[in-house]
Amino acid sequence: MSAPPRYPTFGRRQAPATYQPLVPDVPRVDQALDHAEPLVSLMQRLRASQRCLEVVRSVLPPAMAAHVKAGPLDESGWTLLAANSAVSAKLRQLQPRLVEALAAKGHKVTAIRVRVQTG
Repeated sequence: MSAPPRYPTFGRRQAPATYQPLVPDVPRVDQALDHAEPLVSLMQRLRASQRCLEVVRSVLPPAMAAHVKAGPLDESGWTLLAANSAVSAKLRQLQPRLVEALAAKGHKVTAIRVRVQTG
């Protein structure tokens, strides 16, 4: 006769041999956004804003390019976010050249707004 278990199991069952997740596979955020109808246009504008930033960075002085981020792109124009007021002032001086560079690459941005990024 075998000895009783040292610690009672209180009705616990053995775990199954294979693990079955309780939650189905969850898509990545970018995949989910690509399939959500209301968010598709938002993702398109975000990608277009990033493409515009790539064009603009090629025109900016190298030391300044790291202090500029892409902002919202909408029907009225595009916003550039500057790290501080000095970068903001220089971006405002360069606005005509930036619009020309964007037009040369096929981007239809008619106005560039410059804002100092806070926080």
